[in-house]
Amino acid sequence: MAIGRSVPMRDAEARVQGTVAYLADLRLPGMLMAKVVRSPFPHARIRRLDPRPALRIPGVVAILTAEDFNRPGAPRLFYGVDRKDQPVVARDRVRYVGEPVAAIAAQTPEAAEEAAQAIEVEYEELPAVFDPLAATKPEAPQVHEDCPGNVFLHTRLRHGDLEAGFAAADLIVEETYTTPPACHAALEPHGVIAQWADGRLTVWSATQAPFAVQETLAELFGLPREAVRVIVPPLGGGYGGKGYVRLEPLAAALAWKVGGRPVRLILERSEEFVTLTRHAACIRIRTGVRRDGTLTARQVEAYWGAGAYSDITPRLLRGAGLVRVVGPYRIPAVHVDAYGVYTNLPPAGPFRGTMSFEGAWAYESHMDTIAHELGMDPLELRRRSLLRPGDRFCTGEVIEEAFFSECLEAAAHHLGWDQPYEKGEGVRRRGRGLAVMMKSTLPRSRSECRLVLRADGVLELHTGTVEMGQGAHTALAQIAAAETGIPLERVQVIEPDTDRVPYDATTSASRSTSMMGAAIREAAARLKEEMRRRAAPLLEADPEELILQGAGVTLQGRPGAWIAWEEVLRRHGLEALEAHGVFETQGGLDPETGQGIASPHWHQGAGACEVEVDIETGKVRILRYCAAAYAGRVINPALATLQNEGNVVFGLGQALMEQILFDQGQPVNANMSDYQIPSLRDLPEVLESMLLESPEGSIHGLGEMTLPPVAPAIANAIFDAVGVRIRDLPITPEKIWRGLHGE
Repeated sequence: MAIGRSVPMRDAEARVQGTVAYLADLRLPGMLMAKVVRSPFPHARIRRLDPRPALRIPGVVAILTAEDFNRPGAPRLFYGVDRKDQPVVARDRVRYVGEPVAAIAAQTPEAAEEAAQAIEVEYEELPAVFDPLAATKPEAPQVHEDCPGNVFLHTRLRHGDLEAGFAAADLIVEETYTTPPACHAALEPHGVIAQWADGRLTVWSATQAPFAVQETLAELFGLPREAVRVIVPPLGGGYGGKGYVRLEPLAAALAWKVGGRPVRLILERSEEFVTLTRHAACIRIRTGVRRDGTLTARQVEAYWGAGAYSDITPRLLRGAGLVRVVGPYRIPAVHVDAYGVYTNLPPAGPFRGTMSFEGAWAYESHMDTIAHELGMDPLELRRRSLLRPGDRFCTGEVIEEAFFSECLEAAAHHLGWDQPYEKGEGVRRRGRGLAVMMKSTLPRSRSECRLVLRADGVLELHTGTVEMGQGAHTALAQIAAAETGIPLERVQVIEPDTDRVPYDATTSASRSTSMMGAAIREAAARLKEEMRRRAAPLLEADPEELILQGAGVTLQGRPGAWIAWEEVLRRHGLEALEAHGVFETQGGLDPETGQGIASPHWHQGAGACEVEVDIETGKVRILRYCAAAYAGRVINPALATLQNEGNVVFGLGQALMEQILFDQGQPVNANMSDYQIPSLRDLPEVLESMLLESPEGSIHGLGEMTLPPVAPAIANAIFDAVGVRIRDLPITPEKIWRGLHGE
């Protein structure tokens, strides 16, 4: 069987050898180089913008400014998911450092750079606000005139009688946890090439969401969707940062201005830090609990800093930002208020473990505080309240597949949680901590695929799923091979191209293997049905008597009566057979009550770790980390294990070091020297990974499951070691040292 085998990634050799054709490798005839002129201020009026000095520089072909959008036939200036609040280039006001105010197309990068310096812009600086909680105060500067108070969205979840729940508690614990903006730091920066020809727009983009890009560009330019073609080469990492619409409107508008020549825009590393960040979050969590550990009530206020524009935050907030802050627990009364807040920072959007990471950081650190207040073992406290199969979550939906306890127990067991250990008495102290998470995927989405069986016996899989190093195309090819019986080596994956592949919502939210896999299974079933119908007269049998075996069709009870698939096509004079598959979910929550279906299934994972803390310096060393995730059914064990371990490594950075530092809106560490990410020396001395399966389980995504527990597990272990509770990420040696010295 193709499923369950550790098949190497299809492009593994090419990635190692450096021969994968990324966007930056694409060259088109007559291609122009683009450069963006960006605001140096976090909030200012544009008093004057004069591009004429730059136009006199040799090699400069065109300069795009907001004035171009006033021309007849011009595209729309503003775009966005719910609120059309983000301009392609700023018109009269800038709202964050790095906001585009103009874009240049030139023959060479040097000419584009010189032109960017020559454009004259005069600004009138305005007051700015950078913290999402501060932005909601009456005295805060207003980021958008039409949004008093800077709160553009307030969503609610209401479950049970909160007042009665707190009245029934023996102990009420209230804490606030914060998470700063962070950079996705993918190896490949954002990039796009755009070209117009005969009224049609073609875009080559490093995007995780080609059909979202197609839809947005079609709307901006007033075109039917089929007049916009989006082609996606392999990505050099995404982590959510390439998950919606980023550079495409700017590149497409600049290409529109220059006519038929292609325009190439690839960001420099420093520009990545002002293109998209993780949400800055402030989460207040208040929980009532009885002395025996029974949870009675939980109230959460979550403030999500969206930056200067709403981007995709409204869509995220209605699902992820509302339910991913509660935790996988049975709680009779739960109230959540989640706020989307404008600030004068770069736009925020999807980030690996979107809103689950921030939520788990708060509720799992908080659960540890409750355990210590009760004098109870942190594992035992969680055991008493974790969701079980058949339980109702606070959204009202029944949890069918619940393996939260199993994940947590597996991680704790491998760490040796129930065994004694030496905590140390000298300079270095040891402690252990654990955490569990739950994460929803998109409640309402659609994946389509097309399977084409060619006469030469090759099976083409047409899918909009984007390969960005996670091995998605390998796993999907394994599913197609298993479902059709075609040998895996004869399955060819057609890469995302909106002219060639059917619709897929996005490659994000750990949904691809599950949802696109389901679409593939449906397409395979239809393909096999059609093959039986075509093969029946050739084998002189009824279609119901035929079974598909290997890469052919045979008659039940007559093993010798067998015909290859390609022979069936040849005998019917067909070049190919094809079938379409669709998988669609129709969930969603009531915006006032948070009741409904938040997710078609819940992602589940846990982590347990042992740390060593130097009490003289506050430095933390991760001695051992054990990660467990519920996979339902593992498609490719090697790739699944790499996802688990990659999550932990990614999470170490978020927990211990990663943060974009802003000084009055100016990023001060916008390079890979000052913005630290984990190196091999930061990894745990022992890293163990476990994949839990169930015979009846559905396929679950694994791209994020072991990431959210990392930060709270480490923080809980640090508290166990030295009694210091860190509530503001990242967990730096300085914060631990100050906690040790009462500062």
